[in-house]
Amino acid sequence: MLTLAISKGRVWSEAVPLLAAVGCAPEAEAAKSRRLIIPTENPELRIVVARSRDTPTFVASGAAQIGIVGRDILAESVPENICLPLDLRVARCKMAVAVPEASADSNLPPQTVATKYPNIARRHFPGANIIKLNGSLELAPLVGLADAIVDLVDTGNTLRENGLVLRSVLMACAAQFIVNRVAARRFRPQIADLQKRLAEARPSS
Repeated sequence: MLTLAISKGRVWSEAVPLLAAVGCAPEAEAAKSRRLIIPTENPELRIVVARSRDTPTFVASGAAQIGIVGRDILAESVPENICLPLDLRVARCKMAVAVPEASADSNLPPQTVATKYPNIARRHFPGANIIKLNGSLELAPLVGLADAIVDLVDTGNTLRENGLVLRSVLMACAAQFIVNRVAARRFRPQIADLQKRLAEARPSS
């Protein structure tokens, strides 16, 4: 049996229809519960519900052979023993830099950056002071804690409501199908078949 790790939330809500399209929909009542191991309509596949940042660890360790996780998580810290064979083209957003409106026209790099993604921020702003926060990033520039933030952006409404503007996009993000490298060999036929069907079911662009 294959085990697929995935987190609840936007990735779940947009990836589950793809799983349903390939005959692997999670069992409805279990999915509504707080159960962390959920059977699917495919008797050879079960789902484990993990936090998004833990999903790559479950797959890398072999506790789950496959997983679905946002590219932002993988860009922040990719454990060894994982391959990324497929972009599912769902749960799309972008990793971006936002600054207060008053500094929108400045070409100077920020001196202090607040983010949930310190490794990504450090790669793009190697000389900046990186402050890791776990939420409400928009608050940091408003109270003088940081000059800029690095975060996922979807519609941009939260930025605008808090007087921030988009300065630059660092990368596009979407849900990725990931595979444990050892499992990719051990379960090659099953994983290859699932990957092929997911590729056919995902949005065309």
